[in-house]
Amino acid sequence: IKDLTGKSLAVQAGTDGKGIILQLGGNAENPEGYQLKVTSDQVVISGPTEAGVFYGIQTLRKSIPVAQGVDIALPAVEINDYPRFSYRGAHLDVSRHFFDKEFIKKQMDALAYYKLNRLHLHLTDAAGWRIEIKKYPRLTEFAAWREFPTWKEWWNNGRRYEEEGSKDAHGGYYTQDDIRELVAYAQERFITVIPEIEMPAHSEEVLTAYPELSCTHEPYKQADFCVGNEKTFEFLENVLTEVMELFPSEYIHIGGDEAGKASWPTCKLCQARMKKEGLKDVNELQSYLIHRIEVFLNAHGRKLLGWDEILEGGLAPNATVMSWRGEGGGIEAAKQKHDVIMSPNTYLYFDYYQSKDVEQEPEAIGGYLPLERVYSYEPMPASLTPEEQKYIKGVQANLWTEYIPTFSQVEYMELPRMAALADIQWTNPEHKDYQDFLQRLVRMVKIYDCLLYTSPSPRDKRQS
Repeated sequence: IKDLTGKSLAVQAGTDGKGIILQLGGNAENPEGYQLKVTSDQVVISGPTEAGVFYGIQTLRKSIPVAQGVDIALPAVEINDYPRFSYRGAHLDVSRHFFDKEFIKKQMDALAYYKLNRLHLHLTDAAGWRIEIKKYPRLTEFAAWREFPTWKEWWNNGRRYEEEGSKDAHGGYYTQDDIRELVAYAQERFITVIPEIEMPAHSEEVLTAYPELSCTHEPYKQADFCVGNEKTFEFLENVLTEVMELFPSEYIHIGGDEAGKASWPTCKLCQARMKKEGLKDVNELQSYLIHRIEVFLNAHGRKLLGWDEILEGGLAPNATVMSWRGEGGGIEAAKQKHDVIMSPNTYLYFDYYQSKDVEQEPEAIGGYLPLERVYSYEPMPASLTPEEQKYIKGVQANLWTEYIPTFSQVEYMELPRMAALADIQWTNPEHKDYQDFLQRLVRMVKIYDCLLYTSPSPRDKRQS
């Protein structure tokens, strides 16, 4: 509030006194719900949990006039509010371009402002491995670094990796202490950080650092792990053990998307695995890996989350599906009584262009996703029965960063579309009104300038 107005307001716990009163308790319909009541001398925010009180504070932040030095006046009002979905997520790809921990904190501040409670970090992909794993130092000594600063240059020029510290090395990674710091920062804002460790595909960086985990045992040859090799499962389980020690998240995301599977039909180890397990095709071989990793995660009290390709070959018994190729995967999973996070690219891929006049926009991966279309999304498919709709647990927007190398461009692509995302996640459809949303957005843009939007860093200026 001081950032918006230049004034500090008294905040206290309890029921007496003037100013802002924070209370635990009340009759909210949801553990994340809250009540905000404004009288002549008090603003009382109450909720059944600390998270509910926190979300009430965010509503108050949005209600304060954005003007320095003016008196603060609020109308007498009583608000009773709670979210529609328990999972309210945003995804950031830090593999294609690495963003340091201070910027990730800035992202968490934005999520908290919009009452989002999940940050999905895409930590590993061909463009760079971004998390320290003590048991496999080559992942950060080598697989976290590449020849060119931008993904596009790297992709078009041989896709080579570099030793850390060499003159051509570009990239970075989070140490385990960095991760602990980020997790703690998130918890203070009631955000759960969900790590994604890609498998079996998108793993060129791993298979160049540890080629014995590929079917050919040759670096720079493959993107898919060798599923027939027991060393693959030893590696994945060791990595996931360290990941679980760092992230308390119930969900561990394992990717599972876009596997080429090109080497599996001719790999002796993969074929032997298929024969031994009675698998009829390579889709079932991928499903074998997903099932086996799920058993491992479940044994450690965690749940497997994956992109909708994990449906191929048979869905693991307790898996949650993140539906990105439209809604079809989510609908199929819900019909099979599996939990679903809706994340369709047609509505929620924030790396898509915001305008049809692409010449005036920063280069993007393609697509067209204006603010109005984001706002129009309804996550509950009408084709599902009310009982099946109960498996739709939440909504997430994704930001892939192939063409997004700078801090300011990340925020340009997210905002104000993140505001529309928040309304989808929080508000029942009968209460949504796009014209009303646009009126509120005018004020939110002023708040971005005060609280959220970063000025271009030297890195941004160098790459713009």
